[in-house]
Amino acid sequence: MLRQIKPRNARSKRAIEKKAPKVVENPKTALFLRGTTCSQVVQDALTDLYSLRQPLAKKFTKKNAIHPFEDPASLEFFSEKNDTSLLVFGSSSKKRPHTLTLARTFASKILDMLELHLDPETYRQIAQFKGRKFAVGLRPMMLFSGTAFESPVANEYTMAKSMLIDLFKGDASGDKIDVEGLQYMVSVAADEPIGDAVKPAIHLRIYLISTKRSGQRLPRVEVEEMGPRMDFRVGRMREPEEAVLKEAMKTPRAGEEKTKKNVTTDTMGDKLGRIHLGRQDLSELQTRKMKGLKRTRDLDEEEAGTLDEEDTLKRQKK
Repeated sequence: MLRQIKPRNARSKRAIEKKAPKVVENPKTALFLRGTTCSQVVQDALTDLYSLRQPLAKKFTKKNAIHPFEDPASLEFFSEKNDTSLLVFGSSSKKRPHTLTLARTFASKILDMLELHLDPETYRQIAQFKGRKFAVGLRPMMLFSGTAFESPVANEYTMAKSMLIDLFKGDASGDKIDVEGLQYMVSVAADEPIGDAVKPAIHLRIYLISTKRSGQRLPRVEVEEMGPRMDFRVGRMREPEEAVLKEAMKTPRAGEEKTKKNVTTDTMGDKLGRIHLGRQDLSELQTRKMKGLKRTRDLDEEEAGTLDEEDTLKRQKK
């Protein structure tokens, strides 16, 4: 049962209504923050991810004494205070150097978390790649390659796929996509597993898409690496509780379109309806009322006709 907060004034009432559940939810906002010990590599990685997430992102620059897997209360507080359901926490220690922790919340409580250890040797910033960049606020195309992401059992890689989709998909409220807005692609590849002891590495690459003339109907598509370049090793994970995950995945019925019987739409977008009628009794069919169509007038004309025939027969006998 979720905690109910009673507003004290009109301003707090508007803030609570803004955070309340909706049929069509607002786009997820991500919060980027660092711990007390954070290497320069992790700080640069947070800056690059923050720029890719714009404008649905917030970033803290001060140090925060947070240990996500031991006590996530501080993350839950920041999530509720800033209305952010995605969190990216950067830290570095001797036991777990250059670590990025991805977390998702539901009802201001931690839903699941995943630890990714960044390789400082292969990391390259966006600033190290020369060339043009994409416009802010565009949605990317995403590519996941590797058998690790296709596992039927939930594990670190299926959770990483789900979290990275949430992190990069942006505002998905619109159902239409402008082809001109597809300017970059996020490629996430996982090495093939060799054994149970060594977990495959995850390679994150960002490519800029450009179309050029090909002399044919379809243009020639070229990709150029834009940065950042990141290689991860998966670490600890916290799986969501089954009951909480079921509640978080529930969709309201108000948003579902009800199917109507015998109503279809053709290729032109016109609505067609089919009506089933019973057997009609044409004797009871109501026609237009006219004096010339009255039944009494027909009977009078028939009687007058019979009288005329009798008069003619009498005259012939005489």
